[in-house]
Amino acid sequence: MVRSLYKFLADEGQLVADPAADVAVPPVPAGIPKALDEEEVTRLLDAVVGDDPRGRRDRAVLETLYGTGIRISELVGLSLGDVDLESRLLRAFGKGSKERLVPLGRHAVAALGEWLAPSGRGAMSPKQWARRGDQEAVFLNRRGGRLTRQGAWLVVKRYGDAVGLGAKLSPHVLRHSCATHMLDHGADIRTVQTLLGHASISTTQVYTKVSTERLFAAYRAAHPRAIMS
Repeated sequence: MVRSLYKFLADEGQLVADPAADVAVPPVPAGIPKALDEEEVTRLLDAVVGDDPRGRRDRAVLETLYGTGIRISELVGLSLGDVDLESRLLRAFGKGSKERLVPLGRHAVAALGEWLAPSGRGAMSPKQWARRGDQEAVFLNRRGGRLTRQGAWLVVKRYGDAVGLGAKLSPHVLRHSCATHMLDHGADIRTVQTLLGHASISTTQVYTKVSTERLFAAYRAAHPRAIMS
């Protein structure tokens, strides 16, 4: 605000020069990503019930987002050739079309296997594909087209609202939660960097702050001598 005032006075001729012109703007601290706790993630994943095609798809969407930490754009961009359930790997294309292999946990493998079965994705497939890209898509919408970012976001929101997570949940929060929980359980930060597809380790290091904060919060809540009088 002071910088703006000096600039205005100098522009209006009230000052000979702007004394704040060479003063550097202080850096804005990087925000710490918000992650769900593990109990909240379990509630979310358990909210998908039923064995119909949409239920199978939605379960696979949520399990894949949390289980791999991939971005929503990477999720909806998946093609059938990018998923290898036998090897428990998927191929994600991140920013700048950078390719990386991401491991799949057993819950994600099971959910994807049920969705990719004839009674899952096959039941949502149209008689005639509108576009070749739709035919190759892993995740389909109810019209048989490739699931969009908005469509995947609505899947997350539907079940988040159902279990009371509401405004605190988004696909990116599941990515944050994946990274945070891995670090909580002792994963190496370089491993998490590779998993998330971060170009710089500094981007991943923000999650160590989350884990440290959670550690201190748990300590303060549980240790009888943690609370200062």
